[in-house]
Amino acid sequence: MTRRPHEPSPVAGGSGFPTLPEDLLLLLFQPESGAVRGENTLFYVLAGAVLADLALQGSVVARTRASSIDVEAVRDKTPTDEILLSAWDYVSDGPRGVQTVLPAIGPALRRPLLNRLLARGDLRKEDRKMLALFNTTVLRDGRNGRRAGLVREVRDVLVDGKEPTPRIAALTALIWAGGALHQFDPEIPWNSSVISRARELEQGNWGAGAAGEAVTRTMTAVIVNNVISATAAVSTHR
Repeated sequence: MTRRPHEPSPVAGGSGFPTLPEDLLLLLFQPESGAVRGENTLFYVLAGAVLADLALQGSVVARTRASSIDVEAVRDKTPTDEILLSAWDYVSDGPRGVQTVLPAIGPALRRPLLNRLLARGDLRKEDRKMLALFNTTVLRDGRNGRRAGLVREVRDVLVDGKEPTPRIAALTALIWAGGALHQFDPEIPWNSSVISRARELEQGNWGAGAAGEAVTRTMTAVIVNNVISATAAVSTHR
């Protein structure tokens, strides 16, 4: 019987260092509107961030099988974070194709990740009255500077040519993969040089300092390219 990943509890495991999918969701949040960029394909991108985080920790590796690439759990690298553990458990039964893993783990991610951001104070809820009749709740930036700091780190890589850490490289590549990068303009200018650098990150070309991260770069590139394929397919069928 095929095991499905369980949905993690809303804020469980959220008291430590933020996970990659948390940072990605925070980056995709739009302070001006209170919305999240790319909702139609969000679960693919968040799932890609989970796999990328596992890859950065050495908890999963890529295996080539025939014409596809599978994700395989590394047995002695069990993650402690509940959200990451749920995905790791799903692939621990045996190697699974990335295109199978993304839709399996993605749909359950938004709610617990959002609750973690609220619990940390990265986002906050604000009550509003609509048409002077109806009360509604909107999301607002938590004003703790964490989202602004992440945007600055991504901008440093794409605009100023700074060599990224593996984490920021993966985040930037996933924003590009989900088709949301142009929506950061003017915070991050949308121009040919930014697009060119994003495409380099997509392929795992992070810079000379990342030479020792060959396995991680390859795994992240596999994930990012599968996210691009998945989101492109959704856009085509809309």
